[in-house]
Amino acid sequence: MKKGLVLFLMLISGIYCTCAGDGGDLIAIDGITAENYPRVDGSTSVEPLNTLIACKLLGYRYQWRQLMEGNGTWKLEPNKEDIPDNLFGEKIKISQTHNAIINLIDNRTDIIISARQMSPDERDYAESIGVSLIETPIALDALDFIVNKNNSVNTLTVKQIQDIYLGNITNWENVGGAEDIIKPFIRNDNSGSQEMMNEIVMKNVDVPDWEKAYPYDDIITTMSVVYRELSLHKNGICFTPHYYREYIVREDAVGAVFVKPIAINGVMSSQNSIKIGTYPFVADVYVAIRSDLAHNTTAYRIYEWLQTPPGQAVISESGYVPKFTTEVNSVGADDFGIFPNPVSDGFRITGLKGQARLMIYSPAGIKILSKTISDGEFVDIADLQAGLYIAILFDSSNNKTASNKIIKI
Repeated sequence: MKKGLVLFLMLISGIYCTCAGDGGDLIAIDGITAENYPRVDGSTSVEPLNTLIACKLLGYRYQWRQLMEGNGTWKLEPNKEDIPDNLFGEKIKISQTHNAIINLIDNRTDIIISARQMSPDERDYAESIGVSLIETPIALDALDFIVNKNNSVNTLTVKQIQDIYLGNITNWENVGGAEDIIKPFIRNDNSGSQEMMNEIVMKNVDVPDWEKAYPYDDIITTMSVVYRELSLHKNGICFTPHYYREYIVREDAVGAVFVKPIAINGVMSSQNSIKIGTYPFVADVYVAIRSDLAHNTTAYRIYEWLQTPPGQAVISESGYVPKFTTEVNSVGADDFGIFPNPVSDGFRITGLKGQARLMIYSPAGIKILSKTISDGEFVDIADLQAGLYIAILFDSSNNKTASNKIIKI
């Protein structure tokens, strides 16, 4: 027993240390190396997260840096002294949302993190070649609406946003601003933010044919150009992922100083309003793999790890709002209790109302056990080695409800 408790104390002292930037500070996935690291792709806005995941798992140092040689956006970069030649050029790419999804369908990449799920035409393409994807939400983002800083309008309602983009409201004076024709900008079809706009703002109902309804010069093909266009057009309005605005553009990228976000229904987007859902336009961020991906691959292990407390902690450090809590809670017996704990052969869970799905993970994020249990049911873990494990409960809708530590002795 003493040996088990000593091991537990050793584990608990280092499991969740996330001192930003020094690399190698979070328990990684066993056996993952630069050589067997999977091919990764994703949306423009998730580039910092993809970089941070690799740095954490491979033990590289990293830092945020403003790209003064370009448009002044910010980038999370690995320390060049740590990384093998061309690792980030060959294996970790950002092809933008649509291209990343197509690359995954075509098996040109192993795992992607995307600002959205497949669009209908992407899904049709996948089905036409007999491919299906597994898309799992791991983080929360939001769609912000931005205008020129000289615009006197500071808030719009959901209905006003919809009416502007449907052409029902055409002048700023109709929403409390100065007399001026509204110039709504959109993104190119299949871009991450445009599909977010269609789904969470317009609700896929009465969405105009963007390519026909708007002249070509009102369609913006890259995220950074959104800010440049709005800095030039005081009557313009467009949308941007919150994470991209907050962490990549910030306040000093090209055009950003002349642009401001507006509140929706009186609520500004923020970490808190996204987390508690008071901001109206909250969206999931997804990790996606092909359904035929072998479970013993590093890509699949990263896919699972991102859903565990260590993976969610990395997501939180990147600046995204994690989909699940990153805390490992000591939950009261009336809610979620484990008895006995520390555990020798097995334990029982108390406080359940009906059945729940129990998943047990190692500190490295490896799934050890998954089963459906009832209140008071005995769970046998006699074969596990001594150490610290993490138990997570999911309800019947596959929503995470609670987590707790298990000490195996």
